[in-house]
Amino acid sequence: TNGFELIRNKKQLTGYAGLDVREKQSGTSVKGKPRISKKGNRHLRKSLHLPSLSSVKYNKSHRELYARIVAKSGIKMKALIAVQRKMLELIFIVDKNKTEFDNDHQKKRTLDANAESIPLQTSL
Repeated sequence: TNGFELIRNKKQLTGYAGLDVREKQSGTSVKGKPRISKKGNRHLRKSLHLPSLSSVKYNKSHRELYARIVAKSGIKMKALIAVQRKMLELIFIVDKNKTEFDNDHQKKRTLDANAESIPLQTSL
């Protein structure tokens, strides 16, 4: 990816990797199943495959995403590709913001938001 120099957003990155969803459609009569385009960098897709398997096994949010998609569609590879895309986007965001990956970031955000929305009770 050359350090994400030419990549401006997540959508462009997923297109570069070939993990973007394309529908085969021709007029009104021919409509195919949505698939990933595979027009991007095959080496990048290939290098995300094994880490996504480990991520599904050890990362709670990726495991939940995988289970939800498998329950909905019944296709394990479809769910694995969704995890690969999510991992690639996370790598891009962490690199772009120059921060460290925090697995509990979402949980902390929701706890902080809940703490701010609950008014403090004062006793008289």
